[in-house]
Amino acid sequence: METNGDVIRPTAQQALAALTQAEQVSASTTALSATPWPRWFATALTLYVAAVPPVYGGMLADHDWLLPRAAWTVIMVVLTAAYMSLFAVAASNWRKKTGVALRFDVLPKHVTLPLMIGLPAVLLGSAMVFRATHEPLWLFAASAVGAGTSVAFHLVFVRLHRKAS
Repeated sequence: METNGDVIRPTAQQALAALTQAEQVSASTTALSATPWPRWFATALTLYVAAVPPVYGGMLADHDWLLPRAAWTVIMVVLTAAYMSLFAVAASNWRKKTGVALRFDVLPKHVTLPLMIGLPAVLLGSAMVFRATHEPLWLFAASAVGAGTSVAFHLVFVRLHRKAS
């Protein structure tokens, strides 16, 4: 800031207040970008996760199981395209609402790492066990576990967001 060639320097208190405010803005932005999905998207994600084991099991079955293998493949492609579209809408709405893009790097690693490893193992592993045993119970159990995990993680992220706010 200059007036008539003179530089006006902020006092130590003003500088500390500006730094504190900048830290608050940074923390607020981080908390906003880690906010859980809207309920409609969390519901869509839960339904998608619950549908993956039976559909993937139908794709991997060594014989036609309930539907031809090609039908299961079409269902999987349609489900994935719908999920990706809803993800794009949720991310866009979030960006419009808050001005902050969704970021996954701000989510706690101790919470997300087990999800990133365990959930695919359960969802895809159940289809492989189904192929080996021909027992559909594995697929439906994996659907229940996946849906429960999806709801649980949504609730954990809601709690984490409320703590950070």
